[in-house]
Amino acid sequence: MKIGKFNTVSNYISLFRLLLSIPVYFLLDGMHESEHYRTVLIILLWIAYFSDIADGYFARKFNQISEWGKIIDPLADKVLVVIIVVKLYLLSEIPDYYFWIIVLRDVVIFTGGIFVSKKLGKVLPSDYVGKVTVATIALFIMIVISNISPSFWLYQVLLYASIILSFASVINYGLRAYKIIRAEIK
Repeated sequence: MKIGKFNTVSNYISLFRLLLSIPVYFLLDGMHESEHYRTVLIILLWIAYFSDIADGYFARKFNQISEWGKIIDPLADKVLVVIIVVKLYLLSEIPDYYFWIIVLRDVVIFTGGIFVSKKLGKVLPSDYVGKVTVATIALFIMIVISNISPSFWLYQVLLYASIILSFASVINYGLRAYKIIRAEIK
């Protein structure tokens, strides 16, 4: 990868989203102290969400899809999600099993991504299933940060939807990787 190909609007938006993980990490510590922290966190998460939409839009609109973008976009998503899920787990805000499912999902996909990249010499881009999964996880995280009761129906729906989609996204990623590697070998 040439460093010059990094200089695109979409890559800088993804980098911005990756850097958002720093203030989010520290704000999560104050979540129990003040509702203000929760409000700021929700605002930052919406900014992260819209930046994820924007980087994809600009990459396609200006034909700036790059190998760097295929790395930094999902990396920013994964870092942000994992940091939040780890913090929420440490603060006892989410169930233990949820923590392990989300973290292991990202470890499996990240490790698989490295394997696929070495095998193909390029990065397997995220797809619709992965994006819907991350969006569902993000919505669940926002519900938790908003201090919505675990007995509330929306909490339950997003919890189980994000778990089911996490398993589906790992299976989907594995099948896509297998098909692409197999096609390259032929």
